[in-house]
Amino acid sequence: MSVDFTRDEGQDAVAEVVVGLLEREPARDIGLWPSLVETGLLSVALPERFGGDGLGLPEISVLLTELATDAVAVPALPTLGFGLLALLPVLPDRVAQRVYPEIAQGAVVTAALNEPAAPFAVKPETHAVSDGSTVRITGHKVAVPYAEQARWLLIPTDSGVALVDSDAQGLTKTPSPVSGGMPECTVLLDQVVIPTEQLLPGALGRLHRLALASIGSVADGLLKGAITLTAEHLRTRRQFGRPLAEFQAVAQQIADLYVISRTLHAAAVSANWALAQDDSSQAHQDRIDDDLEILAYSVAADLPRAMQKCHHLHGGLGVDITHPMHRYYSQAKDIARWLGGASFRLDRLGARCSSI
Repeated sequence: MSVDFTRDEGQDAVAEVVVGLLEREPARDIGLWPSLVETGLLSVALPERFGGDGLGLPEISVLLTELATDAVAVPALPTLGFGLLALLPVLPDRVAQRVYPEIAQGAVVTAALNEPAAPFAVKPETHAVSDGSTVRITGHKVAVPYAEQARWLLIPTDSGVALVDSDAQGLTKTPSPVSGGMPECTVLLDQVVIPTEQLLPGALGRLHRLALASIGSVADGLLKGAITLTAEHLRTRRQFGRPLAEFQAVAQQIADLYVISRTLHAAAVSANWALAQDDSSQAHQDRIDDDLEILAYSVAADLPRAMQKCHHLHGGLGVDITHPMHRYYSQAKDIARWLGGASFRLDRLGARCSSI
């Protein structure tokens, strides 16, 4: 199979719409969400019979990257990267008829990927017990992004991924501290009842893969945007009568950041490209998992350090909340934490390497 990471017309069109929207609209938080709905960007991956464009991961990855380049804090990552893409191939039609139109109108979807002391839990301790035509779910999830704002939550259980209505009885959402503008909750489920058709067996692996790929796309955009911001500061800020960019030590540091950014970009694009291919061979599936583990480690280990260096190069200006640099840094810290941190990801990557 030939490898070609070049954006196609569909990806270019999505990028153009996002860039145009950000040029017109000043909001970089949830206030931008209605405008995203109006542009139709939330519908690009929906099937055509639901009013969408029938596109997929390549277009969603571009959308997420372009939004992250401006450190936009909206629920596009959980709604599209975690939610919609994971639901598309497995959601029963009767449920899809309720869920998909709501997503097109701006309903937020999120996924509870983490349990206490278990980031991206492979064997969830949340239990799903069948009871005739319904399923009862009990468990504890942490660091669930936009849980309070969500209309639907994807809850990994020991029997599959459950699609849970946010208003379900027995569901408790408690806000938890975050670094930046993307809210989170701890979620408790106490005998939450859902219809059997909303339990999706075998969906956990795909959910994890799409979440890792989508987080990588966001990380790619965040670092690209932060470096652009930093380079402009160094070009215009003068010290001792010279722009900061002309000092050798400063130039070396921004060059190091560029190398990290390009490496992360290559890892993100490679993983997303591989995951989007229609190839069910074991060799290709192994390649996807290899790429995703490398990407996850790169994000958890390299992204926070790169953001720290961008802060350093900004001097005191970088920690001023009226300056945009803090938005990049805080989002980077949060997504690295969702992944479990660098040590956890290095262990996962090492375990995969030792099993080959």
